Amino acid sequence: MSNDIHTPKFPRTSSCEFSKTLRSRVNHYFKSNGISRNANGHMVFKTIVMLSLFFLPIIWLCSGVIYHSWLVFLLYFISGIGMAGIGMGVMHDAIHGSYSKNKKVNKVLGYTFNLIGANDRIWRIQHNMLHHTFTNIDHADDDINMPIFLRVSPHSKHYQLHRFQYLYIWFFYSLSTISWITAKDFVRLFRYKKMGFITSQKEFKLNLAKMIGWKVLYYSYALILPIIFLPMSWWIIVLAFLFMHLVVGLLVSVIFQIAHIMPATEFPLPNQEGTMTNDWYSHQFFTTTNFSPKNKLLYWAVGGLNYQIEHHVLPDICHVHYKNISPIVAETAKEFGIPYHVKSNLFQALKDHINMLRWLGKTPKIS
Repeated sequence: MSNDIHTPKFPRTSSCEFSKTLRSRVNHYFKSNGISRNANGHMVFKTIVMLSLFFLPIIWLCSGVIYHSWLVFLLYFISGIGMAGIGMGVMHDAIHGSYSKNKKVNKVLGYTFNLIGANDRIWRIQHNMLHHTFTNIDHADDDINMPIFLRVSPHSKHYQLHRFQYLYIWFFYSLSTISWITAKDFVRLFRYKKMGFITSQKEFKLNLAKMIGWKVLYYSYALILPIIFLPMSWWIIVLAFLFMHLVVGLLVSVIFQIAHIMPATEFPLPNQEGTMTNDWYSHQFFTTTNFSPKNKLLYWAVGGLNYQIEHHVLPDICHVHYKNISPIVAETAKEFGIPYHVKSNLFQALKDHINMLRWLGKTPKIS
């Protein structure tokens, strides 16, 4: 993003003591316990499980030794669970650089995102740079730059159609990954070039070629080979493939959206000089919500993203540690008078997310 007045800037002095204190206490936790901030044995085990859940059903589908359509749907469903697990619990840490101290390990595991049909380069820009830096800031956070028929920011233009978005948005959440692997990555590649993230025509062409290559590979083994080898109508396989993506899209979208599009979270704007009120660390607390902190299965399955606050303020720490450092983060925030939003369970988080969508659907644009 170009460094002009339209790019939000965070003050460097406001609440500086808070960020120093938080970092110091978290560093002390790891040092005093003699543990690494990166992946441990549990993380390696999870990586193997998620990759197996994704690839083994695909290998079976490509073998052609399946004679029942219900089994095709089941295998794609299982593969989808693995896909979601790779996206939320493997590549997410790797691309943030928190999986390993070894950059090559992070780079290789980051490519798992490409193996499930998306693109690691686009994700780095959209997620690491834009979403994590400018969380919930209209026009700057690319995660809240929605199509005209969806509204997730009170500063976006309001249309009457938005009154019903709390009913129909789930369909579009479901379409998110199929959109991602077909058109979204290409659209963002061209847009990010215009925004200055891709600085040369050579770099653009190289990224485009790599993107096409990875997607051809994904479609080949995830869809084309099963169509060729399975002894059943092609449309059954296509439907099962789409079913997989509808499930994954809904799951991933809900997990990410309920962390930020909530009644308690804020959508701050910069002043006329382009400067935000709060420093970057404080900003993450005002715009982010945790949920289901006691649900161990959910914590494992979604890559610790129910501890979204910890992830946003400490993205360089592997998610397997979020649960243990969360008391430190919560207590430090309380000490400095900074909010620490948390919903006790997934149902409550979903309920509040729906209420926020309804409120956004009937509230005029806030300037």
